[in-house]
Amino acid sequence: MTVRLIRVRGLVQGVGFRPYVWRLAKELGLQGWVRNDSAGVTIAVDGEKIAEFLARLPHELPRLARVDAIDLEDGETGDGPELSGLPGSFSILDSEQGQVATAIGPDAAICPDCIADICDPQNRRWRYAFTTCTHCGPRYTVSRRIPYDRAQTSLAGFLLCPACAGEYGAAVDRRFHAETTCCPVCGPQLTLLDASGQPLNGDPLAVALHWLRSGKIVAIKGLGGFHLACDARNAAAVTELRRRKQREAKPFAVMGLNAASLAPYARIGATELALLQSAAAPIVLCPKAGGALQERAANFAPGLSAALASGVAPDLTRLGVMLPSTPLHLLLWHEAAGRPAGSDWLNLPHDLLLVMTSANPHGEPLVIGNDEALERLSGIADAFLMHNRDIVVRCDDSVVRAGEANETGSETGCQTADRLRFHRDENRDLPPLSFIRRARGYTPVPIPLANDGPVVLALGGYLKNTICVMKGRQAFLSQHIGSLDNASAIGFLEETVSHLLSILDVQPDCIAHDLHPDFHSTHLALRLAAELRVPALAVPHHHAHIAAICAEHGVNEPVLGLAIDGVGLGPDGGLWGGELLHVDGAQCQRLGHLAPLALPGGDRAAREPWRLAASALDSCGRRAEIPEFIAQRYPGRDGKGMAMLLERRLNCPITSSLGRLFDAAAGLLGLRAEMRYEGQAAMELEGLAAACGPLPPLAGGMIRRGQVADFSPLLSYLADCADAAYGAALFHATLAAGLAEWLIAAASEASSGGNSDASAGTAVNRKKYAKIAIGGGCAMNAILMTALRRQLETAGFIVLEARQAPPNDGGLALGQAWVARQAV
Repeated sequence: MTVRLIRVRGLVQGVGFRPYVWRLAKELGLQGWVRNDSAGVTIAVDGEKIAEFLARLPHELPRLARVDAIDLEDGETGDGPELSGLPGSFSILDSEQGQVATAIGPDAAICPDCIADICDPQNRRWRYAFTTCTHCGPRYTVSRRIPYDRAQTSLAGFLLCPACAGEYGAAVDRRFHAETTCCPVCGPQLTLLDASGQPLNGDPLAVALHWLRSGKIVAIKGLGGFHLACDARNAAAVTELRRRKQREAKPFAVMGLNAASLAPYARIGATELALLQSAAAPIVLCPKAGGALQERAANFAPGLSAALASGVAPDLTRLGVMLPSTPLHLLLWHEAAGRPAGSDWLNLPHDLLLVMTSANPHGEPLVIGNDEALERLSGIADAFLMHNRDIVVRCDDSVVRAGEANETGSETGCQTADRLRFHRDENRDLPPLSFIRRARGYTPVPIPLANDGPVVLALGGYLKNTICVMKGRQAFLSQHIGSLDNASAIGFLEETVSHLLSILDVQPDCIAHDLHPDFHSTHLALRLAAELRVPALAVPHHHAHIAAICAEHGVNEPVLGLAIDGVGLGPDGGLWGGELLHVDGAQCQRLGHLAPLALPGGDRAAREPWRLAASALDSCGRRAEIPEFIAQRYPGRDGKGMAMLLERRLNCPITSSLGRLFDAAAGLLGLRAEMRYEGQAAMELEGLAAACGPLPPLAGGMIRRGQVADFSPLLSYLADCADAAYGAALFHATLAAGLAEWLIAAASEASSGGNSDASAGTAVNRKKYAKIAIGGGCAMNAILMTALRRQLETAGFIVLEARQAPPNDGGLALGQAWVARQAV
């Protein structure tokens, strides 16, 4: 009788895949076996319903499983050792002898079955804060190295009790080989400490909830680190948290029990809800509810206060919201609801809303250790809700925004008599989204690549640092590390490099880094390259932005790239940030750029939009008006001195940055003199534009001077605009139209050769482009990208954007690694 030998690759170990195969085979009356091997999972099946088995196998997967490919071979019973002696029923066999490189998956939010366990008074895991199974719980943040088994995790010291051991060894149980499984008898325990580190009497959850309700700040140990939590409706508590954390204005995220509880404060659509309820459970940026909508939401959820502390996300139109993702977080709401039995309460609105912000004082890395928390959060937290399960690696919350479904996933397959191959595009599994920060829930999920190649380690840039390891046909992007502006962050970078290489069990053949010689990531790259005796490759900042998009979209052809961000070092030593690029693998040619804008005062201009307002007036030929303009819009600022600085070009480096163009527009419209966090002016400008609504672009707002796009006519108009919201909307509309015109003109040129400022050093042949890749921090602006995408697609171009990595510097390492692979 013919049997089928099936080899499955993907995230199929440690996620309940073998029990799933066992149950499916038993349901269909098939004989055979399933086992783990070094490449994934191997299945041998025999029976009449093999075709149905194959059809269902990739489509009814366990919650965390991912199938990348299925290879199928036919054979006869007894043909070869792998097919000999098929049992009369289906079995789960021990793993194949030899090295089993088990993939480590991301941390996953608590699953419905585990929720049912902790909400059942008759269940032995009733109200147990560390309940997990193969479908949920920590993975990445508790793993020290591969293979992924309990001995290599921070659960190693918690020996399974007989009941848990029985579940762990039972193939029919969802905790079969669940490496983090435990219970109140054998697992970690909660404790609540006061600010001095002394235990507080009473149930930790009940007392912690009381402290939160009383306006106190509680540090809560989550999956990848501590949160600082307070009552989101208590204005005094929110203000005090800002004061203690020294976070003057940067927005906080809010955790609520469910969408109904958050409805009075955020507009949660179907895509946002899917993201919130996904296994990744990220923070999702949603439009704030307001006016009649807020009133309707309050009626939908009667009894809920319509007042969210104004200090949660001041002056912004979006609110970051999240749902409880761990048993510990969920049990706070369970306690607030009166410890109900069952799960009906989960669908009801609840008035408890908590600010949940990363416990990273002064912009340093996230706190993960108990002793570390007591030391570093001293003076910030009033109490500490912690436990004795160690966090091995820091991993902050992911932050995403729902995106437009402008991309299509693909599923391709072909069958022959002896082979079936199935490929799955991960984009198909995700609701449309744009990453602001990629971390918990997504790390270390690999980004599939079009081609194989050498192992490359890329160390990213300075701001929003991440690292990337390319191994085979996969790219592993690390969790968010952050800005490398302090010793602790640099130490975190080095920890992340060591950990990621360890869990992937690789050593790099090449190390890539940013072109800037003074970045700490560059220093580390050069040191590691020397120690490992491998080459180091510097990759220009904006080349890497476009390359990251090429990597995730599997591009193997030249593309026209638009790199739009704050500032990055160009190959000519200039401050780039609004670049038209020809990218062909390791080759990159600068085709054009935005008209340069002076930065009076150097780096200070990037933090003070009033300075860029003065620079914009200067670029428009209105230098004489600067003193009066500044006096009217920004009393107390030295407009006369600024005009003199610009006239003499003293400490006034120039940049082609689009980010600084946003700051100039905000300055001209009088939004703010200084920014209290990176990107604040641009975010507020986008919010005002959204409030105003769409407008037609300003006629003649952009002038093309060769391949230089000059928006000085638009800036001059904004200087005389009295309505900031109208000006913000006009700026976005004109910017999108001008960039689209610029791109279309460049893409339509079918010529060879290049500009004299080509960054590749030599001219390259280029043809009419079919695809346009847009990346960089400014690509996170939803209004700009929606309008730009629409205009380019109407003109017949395929627009490629970041989807599996952030478009900002958080995706830079992915692009660096891709370029390095093309170069070596």
